[in-house]
Amino acid sequence: MISTNPLAMLRARLGDRLARLVDYRVGELTRGRLDEHAERITEQEHCTVDHRRRLDELESGLDKVRGDLLWTTGEVQRLIPHVAAQEAQLEDLRERIALTPPGDGKQAAEARTLIEEIQRQHAQIRVRLSGIARYEDRLRALEERAAETARD
Repeated sequence: MISTNPLAMLRARLGDRLARLVDYRVGELTRGRLDEHAERITEQEHCTVDHRRRLDELESGLDKVRGDLLWTTGEVQRLIPHVAAQEAQLEDLRERIALTPPGDGKQAAEARTLIEEIQRQHAQIRVRLSGIARYEDRLRALEERAAETARD
């Protein structure tokens, strides 16, 4: 409803004029500043997208490392009984060698055979353990790389 009171109409016009003047001055004061902030907001949006992409890549890499770790754990669990059996065999051979009194050529040949068997078993154990050590080293390097990229 429009008022016919001249004083109310004058007040309404003055209020409108004052509001436009304030809007204009606020617009003038903030014009350059808001443009700078808009650019920064756009830049932050791009950074956020990049961070999300990198996080997704890290998560998929971490899933692969977890799978490798599970596989390695399974292999170590599988090899533990074999290593224990080898150690038991080595201990039996040590005991037989320690209990064997000095003997003739036949006993010396048997002793050489036992020593060669021990050396062969030692070599097999070293190969298995070095494979496990290399794989653990590789996992450590992957975990360090994942931790570095997660910090960035």
